[in-house]
Formats: sequence, structure tokens, C-alpha cells
Amino acid sequence: MSDNWAWDYDPDAEHVVGGLPHEVVAEVERLAEQLTVLGRDAVDVGRGNPHGGGLRTQDIFGGRGFFMFMALEGLELVMITRVTWLG
Repeated sequence: MSDNWAWDYDPDAEHVVGGLPHEVVAEVERLAEQLTVLGRDAVDVGRGNPHGGGLRTQDIFGGRGFFMFMALEGLELVMITRVTWLG
């Protein structure tokens, strides 16, 4: 676990979550915060490369949507790159 990790949207919030329902954005941000608590262990969360790292996918609301992220160990940063809401 790490107190130094942070998260952000890439390239920005408007591009990644603009127009999505408030509760979806709140859930993505809640989970992003949890990923920062995990720190470097966030590279193994969700689906993606079986060896960890790279672009990862995490379901939200029981599979009604998902978000894609990267945990960048060298920067101690979780980047949320895409959110897909299926409703």
C-alpha cells in the first residue's frame, strides 16, 4: 500500500467521463481512489495482461459498465483512460 499514489483522467475528465450519469462517475472515482491505496498492487487488478501491468479493465455496477486504466508504477499514478457505460 502507498500514500504517495494518485489518480487522474487521461487526457482529461471531460473526454473520459463527460456526459455520463453522476453515479457512474462517482463509482469510477471511488474505485480509482481504492486503486491508489493498493499502489503498485493495482497493476494486477481487473482484467488484462495475465502477468500484470499494461492496460487493465475493471467492471462497475455488476458488469453494467467498465473502465480502463493503467497503473504507472514509476509515476505512482493510476490513469483512467476510458469509461464505458452500458446502462
